[in-house]
Amino acid sequence: MLERNQINASFLPLSDGPPVEWRVEPGLVDYPTALATMEARVAAIRNENAPELVWLVEHPPLYTAGSSANRDDLLEPERFPVFDAGRGGEYTYHGPGQRVAYIMLDLKRRREDVRAFVAALEAWIIGSLASLNVKGERREDRVGVWVVRPDRPPLPDGSPQEDKIAAIGIRLRRWVSLHGIAVNVEPNLSHFGGIVPCGVTGYGVTSLVDLGLPVTMADYDLALKASFETVFGKVTRP
Repeated sequence: MLERNQINASFLPLSDGPPVEWRVEPGLVDYPTALATMEARVAAIRNENAPELVWLVEHPPLYTAGSSANRDDLLEPERFPVFDAGRGGEYTYHGPGQRVAYIMLDLKRRREDVRAFVAALEAWIIGSLASLNVKGERREDRVGVWVVRPDRPPLPDGSPQEDKIAAIGIRLRRWVSLHGIAVNVEPNLSHFGGIVPCGVTGYGVTSLVDLGLPVTMADYDLALKASFETVFGKVTRP
């Protein structure tokens, strides 16, 4: 079984496979458009051998509900639009200043292993943060990427406080992935207050800017691209 602290090189593309298409969308993309775009591309990857795609977007403020969402975790249902995402997981927030990367990869070309795929996504995020001198960490009982906050008082049990900086939520259709990751660069963190993010209580959320880094979205995209190529292989721009 793959340990989550390992990068599995089997997610590198086959030598005769095309590079992954890397697309950065300008402006804000509404959520129904994002879902329709993903559905169409995933079908093309499976049926027409289209290139795999990483699609980087920002959304207007909204909440999404995964297949395990608990209605009680939607604390302020009237605050922003709420969409059924059709992915795994629970409630999450998307909005300006958050880099959402939709990952459409063919695991039949790589490895048919969901656990290994999630570990590779975590490694991708952690590598991108490391290049900006931020230590992202995994937690066995919590999906996503976390940062320890030594600048805050420890918890009553003596353990350090931790904040979530990145979320992961995926779905597979005939072994092609949909949805992906969301990394907080400079979103309005108060917007997370309308939900229990990913159903996890007792922890906060943070961002690169909240951690004191004057990072732009373009800066982070460069780090994200470099780390992706380390974990998954080369990309090409359309």
